Amino acid sequence: MPTLLIVHHTPSPALQAMFEAVADGARTDEVEGVQVVVRPALTASEVDVLAADGYLLGTPANIGYMAGALKHFFDGIYYPCLEATRRRPYGLYVHGASDTAGAVRAVESITNGLGWQAVRPPVTVIGPPARTDLEACWELGALLAATVSGELAG
Repeated sequence: MPTLLIVHHTPSPALQAMFEAVADGARTDEVEGVQVVVRPALTASEVDVLAADGYLLGTPANIGYMAGALKHFFDGIYYPCLEATRRRPYGLYVHGASDTAGAVRAVESITNGLGWQAVRPPVTVIGPPARTDLEACWELGALLAATVSGELAG
């Protein structure tokens, strides 16, 4: 069964709402046959990454960068997963108080190095997420699940 791994750092109510929307989208009944595995960024490992067929990444934008927890995740998985996970699909959602560009740039730099393929531009939210932001998160989760299931070409 195809597996979608959600790796997240969720320290705020805004990110919790975004995470829940992404996870709900990934688990939609509209896409069958995908196992969704959720791991906090500080506990996700190369074993999780190697066992997955695609990835959803969630982080706050902290002082112009991704959360240290997500950076820790990447530091642990980069070389063990570098060759084996090339061309796998991923999606990203980022929440910030005033800016998300640095966090997005940092994640995209690392995922580019890994050879992962973004299925769509990141969902970025400044301030409290609006209904449309949460819908975009849901759609990101559903799109990744459909891609991993083979219903959509990545």
